[in-house]
Amino acid sequence: MFRAPLTLFRTLAFAEAVSWTLLIAGLIVRATTGWAPAVTIGGGIHGFVFLSYGATVVLVALNNRWRVGPTAAALVSAIVPYATVPAEIWLHRRGLLDGQWRTESSATLDAERRWYDAPLAWFLRRPWVLVGGILVLVAALFAALLLIGPPGGTKA
Repeated sequence: MFRAPLTLFRTLAFAEAVSWTLLIAGLIVRATTGWAPAVTIGGGIHGFVFLSYGATVVLVALNNRWRVGPTAAALVSAIVPYATVPAEIWLHRRGLLDGQWRTESSATLDAERRWYDAPLAWFLRRPWVLVGGILVLVAALFAALLLIGPPGGTKA
């Protein structure tokens, strides 16, 4: 399904935009009806997809060897509602989402080799291990953030 970085990135960019819709809808429901669980549900989904999108940005940035600027722009786009879709279009037009997964650790030139090439290639050859590991990390971070509490704190 995600045989190329483009398809994975595009899917998560779209999912992030949809999760913004769920969060905003939850806020509207809470404001109009007073039903607070709407924000909890929409916010929880948005939070998990937000973290998953961030992990995807890092994975694709490492695989496609992005510089800091495009990586930061892609990460920051998740903070602005619906900005991940224009960010994906921008990255695609610049050719930064082109290519395949680097399942081989050898680079053509020594100058192109990175310290993470071999471990990244190992994980990319075992996508279920990679996805499982990312899900565990995202879930752990999500749980830690839930323990910390919502942005702005809770009402006393």
